[in-house]
Amino acid sequence: MASERNLAGASRRQVLRLFGGAGAFVAGGAALAQQGGPAKDGEVDVDALKPGAFEWYPDRAPEGFVAIIVSLPDQRCYVYRNGVRIGVSTCSTGRAGHATPVGVFTILQKDVDHHSSIYDDASMPYTERLTWSGVALHAGGLPGYPSSHGCVHLPLAFAKLVFSVTHYGTPVIIADAHSEPIDVLHPGLVLPADATTAIMDDAPKSPEAKAETDPAAGPVNAEDAVSMVISGADRQLVVLKDGEEVLTAPVTIADPQTPLGNVVYVLKKVGGEVSWTAVAFEGNGVVGGKPAEAIDRITVAPEANQKLAGLLVPGSTMFITDLPATTDTRSPKDFVVMTQAMS
Repeated sequence: MASERNLAGASRRQVLRLFGGAGAFVAGGAALAQQGGPAKDGEVDVDALKPGAFEWYPDRAPEGFVAIIVSLPDQRCYVYRNGVRIGVSTCSTGRAGHATPVGVFTILQKDVDHHSSIYDDASMPYTERLTWSGVALHAGGLPGYPSSHGCVHLPLAFAKLVFSVTHYGTPVIIADAHSEPIDVLHPGLVLPADATTAIMDDAPKSPEAKAETDPAAGPVNAEDAVSMVISGADRQLVVLKDGEEVLTAPVTIADPQTPLGNVVYVLKKVGGEVSWTAVAFEGNGVVGGKPAEAIDRITVAPEANQKLAGLLVPGSTMFITDLPATTDTRSPKDFVVMTQAMS
C-alpha cells in the first residue's frame, strides 16, 4: 500500500462535472491501467497510478463483504473484500474550503443515475451516499489533486465496479492514514464462544450472491447487518440497525489510561468460521489503534453479549474509538461521522 502522508480534510458537500472517458479497461477479471498494460496480480504500483487509472482483481476474493478505504493524503480509494484488496483507484476528494470529512461512514443510498439537488443538476453516475448532507462516492473529475466540493470522485468504470459489490451498510473509512486490513482470528469480547452457531447460517454469502438467487430482493439491505460503535470516551456500546439504536450497553475497558485508537472491524465468515477483518486508521486527532489489542481490552455484560450475538450477521461493522459517539456525532440514519462539528 502507498505510504501514508498528512493532509487537511473535512467537509460535506460536493459538485461534479462528469469526467467521462478516463479510467481503465477491464477484461478477464483484471484491470488494464490507463497508463499501460496489465499489471500482474500483486504487482500493482499504487503510487504510480496516474489520474483516472485503477486496478481491479475481484478473483482475489470472489465472495464476502466489502470495506472501502479512502486515503486523503494519497488520493486513492482501496476496496477490500474479506480483508483482501480487490481494487485500488485514483480519486479526487474535497478541495480547500470543501474538504471531505474524515470518519467512518456506511452507504446509505445507491443511485446509478443520480443528479445533484445542490449544484445545477450536475450528473453524478453511480452515486453511493455517505451522508444525508451531501457526501458520496461517485464518478467524477480526476485532475490528480483534491477538486470536489466534498465528495469522493472515482473513474467512471471503477465507480460502476464498486457499485456492483457494495450494499446498504457497507463501511467506508475516510482517513488521514490507515493500515492494511488484518484478520483478528479470535472472537473477541463481543462474540461468545459459540459465535459461529449464533450467527445466522442463512445470511447471504455476498451482495452479488443474494442478487443472483433473488433478483427482486435487490442489494443486501441495512437491516441485514448492524453497525456497532464502542466509545472509550463514553464507555458505551451502541448498536445501530437501519440507522436506529437497537441496543446500548456499558463497557469496561482494561487499562483505560491507554488510548484505544481508531479501529474498524468487519465481520466475515469463511469456510464456516467467523472472524473479524480490522483496519486501523488515523483521523480527527486520534491515531490508529492496535486491532487485536483494542478488541481484547473491552468487555460487556454476558446478557448484552448474548443479545448482540443474535443481531450479528456477516457484514456487520464495529467501530472502536477514543472519541465520543453520541447522537450529535452522526447525522440521521447515518453511522458515525467523527468530525469535530456537525451541522
